[in-house]
Amino acid sequence: MLLINIVRLLLETAASLLTFCLLLRALMQWVRIHPSNPLSPFIFSMTDWLVKPLRKGIPGYGGLDWASIFGAFLVGFLLQVLTVLLSIAFSGMSGPGLVALVTLTIPLAIFWLVRNIAYLLMGIVLIQVLLSWVNPFSPIASILSELSNPFLQPLRRILPQVGNVDLSPLVFFLLLQIVMMVLQSLMPGM
Repeated sequence: MLLINIVRLLLETAASLLTFCLLLRALMQWVRIHPSNPLSPFIFSMTDWLVKPLRKGIPGYGGLDWASIFGAFLVGFLLQVLTVLLSIAFSGMSGPGLVALVTLTIPLAIFWLVRNIAYLLMGIVLIQVLLSWVNPFSPIASILSELSNPFLQPLRRILPQVGNVDLSPLVFFLLLQIVMMVLQSLMPGM
């Protein structure tokens, strides 16, 4: 059991890092961040091996990099399949057939992808807020501000500032938490 948990932790960490990079790549393209920013070389080097082949069959549409998003889904799907196969292998039980395995893991992979999108957005907004207090002129602060603006700007139009404090990040966190709670309640067995 301990070995399964260790392997699962390692797989989930690697898959999450790759998924965050793929989703960040898609978000950077959607927001139209210039590729010469300090973050792009890392993101491109982490994801080019998967995104470039996928782009041959999955074109971008509507300003979104669908190859990166599909790549993130594939990573989540493979993680879910490996997790199920690991559990079966270490328990000694017979596993589901291929059709059942795919049918079971697709909803889990979609949930995992949506959860990682929410975590990525929370991380971007949180780091952007912290940098706005500590070092607003950091090179990464402007990138994070551009990445978070499409999500915070609609809330800023609705919410008033209270004593020069922007409450839109707090409301954004609450909305994401509500979305996550609803999605988690829809997932069987969670």
